[in-house]
Amino acid sequence: MKFIVSWTIPKASVAVSEARFLKTGAPPPASVKMLGRWHGMSGGGVLIAETDDAKALYSWLAFWNDLLEFHTTPCVEDAEAGEVMSTIKR
Repeated sequence: MKFIVSWTIPKASVAVSEARFLKTGAPPPASVKMLGRWHGMSGGGVLIAETDDAKALYSWLAFWNDLLEFHTTPCVEDAEAGEVMSTIKR
């Protein structure tokens, strides 16, 4: 399953979160594949992760939870969304 994870960095956490990112690189756990990560210019960003282990994703984000605010949602690709939409009777 794929997940969209967006984050914001409160101003008070910017310096510490930058230092932690530079030190660790923020790699995902072994059972989570990061498909991409983008850093915005307004103190936040977004990543797309793929995993069947929600606990591993939770663990990854929990490591940063003291500094960042996360919004996480499962998602589907266009083809999958199209399959669902084609079954809806309106």
